[in-house]
Amino acid sequence: MAEVLEKEAFVLPENIVDRGSHYCPGCHHGIAHRLVAECLSELGLVDETICVSSIGCSVFIYNYIDMDTIEAPHGRAPAVVTGVKRARPDKFVFSYQGDGDLASIGLAESVHCANRGEKVSIVFVNNTVYGMTGGQMAPTTMIGQKTTTCPGGRCEDREGSPMKMAELMASLGGTAFSARVATNNMKNIVSAKRAIMKAFRCQTEGHGFGFVELLSACPTNWRMTPVAANERVEKEMIPYFPLGTYKDFE
Repeated sequence: MAEVLEKEAFVLPENIVDRGSHYCPGCHHGIAHRLVAECLSELGLVDETICVSSIGCSVFIYNYIDMDTIEAPHGRAPAVVTGVKRARPDKFVFSYQGDGDLASIGLAESVHCANRGEKVSIVFVNNTVYGMTGGQMAPTTMIGQKTTTCPGGRCEDREGSPMKMAELMASLGGTAFSARVATNNMKNIVSAKRAIMKAFRCQTEGHGFGFVELLSACPTNWRMTPVAANERVEKEMIPYFPLGTYKDFE
């Protein structure tokens, strides 16, 4: 058994910072960070990357992946990645954002960045709630889901339907790749890595704008155990936010 464990030892990607996580138990940001780091490493982009993070739990990516990172004002990461890429077209530039950031205050920046076909990549973590600021309703909050700002549950007649960002991005002319994946089990995590890799290849191969949405769990703000939160992703989120590729440059 010792030999098996030694051969199958967990190896961190070269660009992952070996430190303890501050994220809540069961949070999927750590999974997303590892997938992003693996893709950057395997594409040979470790020393060529500039990341733009925004406000929310997603901002802490700079604590866990060793790369140059710029922190943008709330929602403005797509505008910042546009400026960085145009100033340094030789660099690989991507943003890492949450749903409260990208789909709410940053919706206009996100849509116009995609529509212009900026040669950048966006990794979008959708956990259906504002995480860092206390669990308020987000544009992706599910119908009936209770948050601090809709304690009776989101009402479709009052707040509208949850926004489907992968489909929205796919509808825009400048988008080369748009997909939705999930990080709740190993099968979906493997698919998630493939999608992130392809979204990154959009940029490295010059195809245009690449977007990948990750359905993720937020046990603390959902008031669930990590196990129950994973089940919620499978049974509630995926049926409403179907997994799949919505636009592909190939």
